[in-house]
Amino acid sequence: MTDRAASERPLPGAAGGAPRLRRLRRTPALRDWVAEVDLDARRLVWPLFVGPGSGAPEPIPAIPGIARHAVGGCAELARALWDEGLRAVLLFGQAVRKDPEGREAWADDGVVPSAIRELKRGAPELIVVGDVCLCAYTDHGHCGVLKGGRVDNDASVERLGRVAAAQARAGADLVAPSAMMDGQVGGIRRALDDAGLPDTGILAYSTKHASAFYGPFREAEGSAPAFGDRAGYQMDYRNAREAMREMALDVAEGADVLMVKPAIPSLDLLARARRRFDLPLAAFQVSGEYAALALAGERGVLDTRAAAIETLTAMRRAGADLLVTYFARDAARWLGRRA
Repeated sequence: MTDRAASERPLPGAAGGAPRLRRLRRTPALRDWVAEVDLDARRLVWPLFVGPGSGAPEPIPAIPGIARHAVGGCAELARALWDEGLRAVLLFGQAVRKDPEGREAWADDGVVPSAIRELKRGAPELIVVGDVCLCAYTDHGHCGVLKGGRVDNDASVERLGRVAAAQARAGADLVAPSAMMDGQVGGIRRALDDAGLPDTGILAYSTKHASAFYGPFREAEGSAPAFGDRAGYQMDYRNAREAMREMALDVAEGADVLMVKPAIPSLDLLARARRRFDLPLAAFQVSGEYAALALAGERGVLDTRAAAIETLTAMRRAGADLLVTYFARDAARWLGRRA
């Protein structure tokens, strides 16, 4: 029997004309032709660690293949990223001096505002997003200021507004509040508008879980809390309805983009959010997710490249428009070669 005849005969035990879905899987060209979800470098956002000075990039052992870049090298780095096809970075700074309030986070000459200016000098069209939090700048490692040994929500929101304004003045396209304080998006929106910066967008960490997958990042930033944990303000990953409430509040407060973090354990939330909200959605494949795949690849347990592309595709399939991932530079190269 010819291949064509075999493909057209009914499946055993099925009514005539039963679909044979393998017909459109036969060749790579056919599979690409009917693919429901595509990956594109323009959707990738690279988390970028920046530190003071002008030295060579400093490798971060906890996050294989990732380094902290000095402010002095950010203009050249921006040009390289643009040439590689990347269009966006998410900045994380390193404090020079920590104190109880994290004052360095909102200094106009601090690491992140300085890096923003350099990145924009090197590649003016590069989309620069500044992470807005205090954990890397406070001597206690919590994401806000303390009162009586506990994080003071409203006082913390006021400080976060200062951080956002400093980043916006430096030229950030968006600011990304990640402290999970109640009302942080609204507070930051007011602070930006009051500072005459109404065009700066807000990418809200709307659903940021108290997750085991942040360990490598905290080691890299030296931002682990000195006491207790962050479960009192980061979300309980057991609660999907609460996640939708968090997103709805951020929409009402003026968010421009909503983000879910970590990504792979939250694909169901991305899918729910895609059905409910019209705003762009971002998913953050965090340090622990990245490190697990990278280290497994180093040990020969799996193909890191294939696993990375599969997980990024899953994030897109679930509804993410933007993919924040430490694989961004590699993925842009892989996708360019595949095109």
